[in-house]
Amino acid sequence: MAKSPDGFVSLTSLKQGPPDAEAAIAEVRRIYFKTTRQTIEHDFAHAIELLKTLPTEEQRERATVYMEGIAQMRKDWAARSARSGTRGRSGNSRSTKVKKSEK
Repeated sequence: MAKSPDGFVSLTSLKQGPPDAEAAIAEVRRIYFKTTRQTIEHDFAHAIELLKTLPTEEQRERATVYMEGIAQMRKDWAARSARSGTRGRSGNSRSTKVKKSEK
């Protein structure tokens, strides 16, 4: 299966028009709780697109808590992948144990 380009939003969601602000915030929240290392890039791009649909500053502030969490997970997982330098077959970074004497 081909990887979706960053910023991908399904055609179905575009046909439905802009989402209700409450529904968009709920979807960003759902993304925050359901994202995985394998889906973080797509999920982050999708959350940004949802954030752009929110009409008021107050609504964007409510979604910001989840957006910051998603961004932090993305940063942490990217750093962990870069440190390990290799990826397993499933796309998960291989964990490397560091001895106390090596720290």
